[in-house]
Amino acid sequence: MKIRYNLFTYGLAGLLGIFIVTSCNKNMDISPPSQITPEDYLTEESQLAAYAVGRYPDLLPSHGGWGFGIFGIDANTDNMVVPDLNNRFIPGEWRVGTSGGDWSFGNIYQMNYFFNRVLPLWKENKITGSAEGIAHYIGEMYFLRAVEYFNKLQSLGDFPIVRTAMSDKDPQLLVETSKRAPRTEVARFILSDLDSAITLLKTVSPDGAKQRISKNVAYLLKSRVALYEGTWLKYFKGTAYVPNGTNWPGASKEYNKGYQFQSGSIESEIEFFLKEAMTASQVVADNVPLVNNTGIIESHNNENPYFSMFGALDMSGYSEVLLWRQYNESLSTHNVPVYAQLGNYGVGLTRSMVESFLMKNGLPIYAAGSGYHGDDYISDVRKDRDGRLVLFLKEPGQKNILVNLGLGTHGTPIEPKPRIFETNVEKMYSSGYTIRKGISYDGAQTNNGSGFTGSIAYRAVEAYLNYMEACYELHGSLDNKAQNYWIAIRKRAAVSEDFNKTIAATDINKEKRDWGVYSAGNFVSPTLYNIRRERRSELMAEGLRLMDLKRWRAMDQLINAAVHFEGFKLWGPMKDWYTKDQLVYGATNEKAVVSDPALGEYLRPQEIRSNALSYNGARFVMPHYLAPIAVEHFQLTSSDGSIEQSVIYQNPGWPTVAGAGVTAK
Repeated sequence: MKIRYNLFTYGLAGLLGIFIVTSCNKNMDISPPSQITPEDYLTEESQLAAYAVGRYPDLLPSHGGWGFGIFGIDANTDNMVVPDLNNRFIPGEWRVGTSGGDWSFGNIYQMNYFFNRVLPLWKENKITGSAEGIAHYIGEMYFLRAVEYFNKLQSLGDFPIVRTAMSDKDPQLLVETSKRAPRTEVARFILSDLDSAITLLKTVSPDGAKQRISKNVAYLLKSRVALYEGTWLKYFKGTAYVPNGTNWPGASKEYNKGYQFQSGSIESEIEFFLKEAMTASQVVADNVPLVNNTGIIESHNNENPYFSMFGALDMSGYSEVLLWRQYNESLSTHNVPVYAQLGNYGVGLTRSMVESFLMKNGLPIYAAGSGYHGDDYISDVRKDRDGRLVLFLKEPGQKNILVNLGLGTHGTPIEPKPRIFETNVEKMYSSGYTIRKGISYDGAQTNNGSGFTGSIAYRAVEAYLNYMEACYELHGSLDNKAQNYWIAIRKRAAVSEDFNKTIAATDINKEKRDWGVYSAGNFVSPTLYNIRRERRSELMAEGLRLMDLKRWRAMDQLINAAVHFEGFKLWGPMKDWYTKDQLVYGATNEKAVVSDPALGEYLRPQEIRSNALSYNGARFVMPHYLAPIAVEHFQLTSSDGSIEQSVIYQNPGWPTVAGAGVTAK
């Protein structure tokens, strides 16, 4: 048997190396005071705490050291645009890898190693420390394994469920363990891990500052996972992307033949997951209040908690923040404040995102009597709109620095007219529309690489939104609790609380730029669309949009017709903000920096030069809802090294040839 399996295995020395550079300190990046020897490994409460927190940076959302961090990761969706289109939206360009990819087990091994070693010691009372503390840190590891498996579920769907850390001494066992479990089993495994976490975790973060996982964080993630799987099953029902659907590749393997859903049918399975989502989200939403929005923008003294929350140094005092990462100016920094004061590192809001926000009276911008002021100028776009757009859409002339407690060598004191002509991504305003989320008004935060504002990992408002959506998806109506959650969100957003007025005024045909209006290529109901709209508006630029679009099956409409990402209305009166030399265009002009007005009044950041693969717009193919598995992994899980004898199967529509992609039909 030809086996070169290294997917599950990491040496103890490597594990110790990871352990030694972490600690249970509140800050994830501070090293522990002592070294650990193998024979004493994971036998003390403090060691369990350090091991768990050592997994945080790899698994939990946070700001990167460079670029725009969490507030830029909605790029390449209908929410946000960057100069270069992701291969997901260029059929044939996303290709099967020779090696690597998302089929990996490194993080899973780290968690399973912990469980293999700690659980027997725990049962035998051989771990020193407080019983409550020991249980909590074991709960953290269950949570973190759930996070990693949820990442795999979103990327790959069906995936092996591995509960133990295995060595390479039994190659056949490793191959056997590689068999892909149907995605519904993976989702149930994730919920099981989260139930274990909920049982063990403390209600309040043990550090007292919400920088460690707590019970509410686990409930929130459980609601997210359950909603994801319930809606995925609903909208992909009958296709190759769900177990037992037409041409489901899992049926080609003997070990998955005759698979039966645990609840008896896919309809019952959908119901199971949606109920789980409602139950888990209710726990959080009923117990965690939303922070207040005073409507004030330019303040350095927390006069508007809702606005300040996203760029605070200390996020522990905000009720809505369930888990956040602290940065330190001498140990771990990032550049989010720099780019929140400029062009968002080339990540711009789309016209679709901006237009989806309601007027403050609750009407869509196109509705009769809405009072929409148009989009000739950014100031007009913001006027009388949803309070979230008013707060977070930048406008030329606004102050970006109110207090300068340091040098602030990379600060931008006053918001300029969008620098759409820049070619340096650090200064570029790709769409003309940019966000203020995450901004700090302290100039000391804008030294190069020295920003140290916090980063929100989990926010309670998502639970409100999860409940609303799960309730409607399950029952076709909103119960009193869902209605009250919706009212609370809109009240905080400074939008009319009468969501029924919004629903009545919604013309689905005029909402086509919002991909959330679609599922499986068809329009959803006005009520469901407005629930999705609320989610989009509230979670703008927080990294959840692609997850939502995938589970809603909201990209089918791009299969037969290209979509053109647009920004602000450049070729209206705002063109006069710029000189002729700044607005160079022309499909064959190598010096072009903006799109040709012949393409339309609105700036198209990805359609500037005709030699760009994105010049003709964004397209999609069904296989791109999931990632391909690299060829290496088929060879490593085969009895003879051949792809044909592998125990795993490729995702729907993807070939098993390295370098091959999926082209549009």
